[in-house]
Amino acid sequence: MPRIETLAVHAGRDDFAELGVHAPPIDLSTTYPVSDLDVGTESFDALVGGAASARNPIYARLHNPTVGRVEQALAALEGTEACVAYGSGMAALTAVLMDARSRGGHVLVVRPLYGTSDHLLASGLCGLEAEFVDAGEIAARRRADTALVIIETPANPTLDLVDIRAVVAAAGDVPVLVDSTFATPVLQQPARLGASYVLHSATKFLGGHGDVIAGVVCCSEERARPLRTVRAATGALLHPLGAYLLHRGLPTLALRVERVQANAIVLANRLSEHAAVARVHFPGLGTVRNAHLVGAQMAGPGSLMAMELRGGYAAAAAVMAKVRLMTPAVSLGSVDTLVQHPAGLTHRVVDPEARLASGIGPGMLRLSVGIEQVEDLWADLAQALDGVALSAAA
Repeated sequence: MPRIETLAVHAGRDDFAELGVHAPPIDLSTTYPVSDLDVGTESFDALVGGAASARNPIYARLHNPTVGRVEQALAALEGTEACVAYGSGMAALTAVLMDARSRGGHVLVVRPLYGTSDHLLASGLCGLEAEFVDAGEIAARRRADTALVIIETPANPTLDLVDIRAVVAAAGDVPVLVDSTFATPVLQQPARLGASYVLHSATKFLGGHGDVIAGVVCCSEERARPLRTVRAATGALLHPLGAYLLHRGLPTLALRVERVQANAIVLANRLSEHAAVARVHFPGLGTVRNAHLVGAQMAGPGSLMAMELRGGYAAAAAVMAKVRLMTPAVSLGSVDTLVQHPAGLTHRVVDPEARLASGIGPGMLRLSVGIEQVEDLWADLAQALDGVALSAAA
């Protein structure tokens, strides 16, 4: 089996020789001619029923070849039989939740996780009762109607790690969904540890260039079929241009992860010594829950970190205003460095008490490190932090 660096370059390209192309082709058709009605009817039934493909794609909401190729590529990277792509990470999560309703009405969720995921679950919009628990409580809180266990590791934004094998064991026969967006398949492959679903906001590292919104769920073919049915019924298919951009970016995924991780290690160590910073949450520093999983569950610490500033909200706002090279913006996993305020932005929709209980305070900033030269990044960050420290001392 080729290593992941090689798979990232070649996966999802099996039909390129037959097509006579070298770059991923884009099929922008909304509909496909049906010259043989018997084939068309057979194909329609297959696709609505959740088949990965059919002899005739019929209609782009049911299937698109460009989307199909990037799904094959990502399934290969995660070591699963199938992958189902959606128009966003939230659409992907929603599809899993809608399918979960056929198994029961109760979901166990470990905080923290992405703010909008938290909000969707807590709101009950998908008709499920979400119970928020610690990872160690899963076995005790599991019920006869528990349909799904949801974790995110590394967690957003605290970077706490969750032991996937332990969660799978505690869940028993209940499927486990792991949001592995922060790790990417380069650093972590949850399906190989027993997870039933691996979710990515492909907008982030998988896309990697800040120009596509997408979400994917990697899983077995049996679990993929109902997810495709939900996608077809709700119109949540990833646009083929987005699929093309994802596929185009995958060959550099491992290189990008390696570079941003190396930069993050340098920045995390320096931030931990800065007078304006009270704490840095980074797996590579051992300052997050279950940091011992780095090197075991995760191949490396990744490139996301959170820092708590001594000056609280005012200091956080000042740093975001003072950076010049880094971009003060939500999202992550792009080639450029982004800094944002979880309590005021990505996690603002989370219940305030739950937010604070998860360690997301007013002085926390989340940093997504890019591929820039690390000394340039540090110079920008240091001048912003120095300004905050001087203001506090004045």
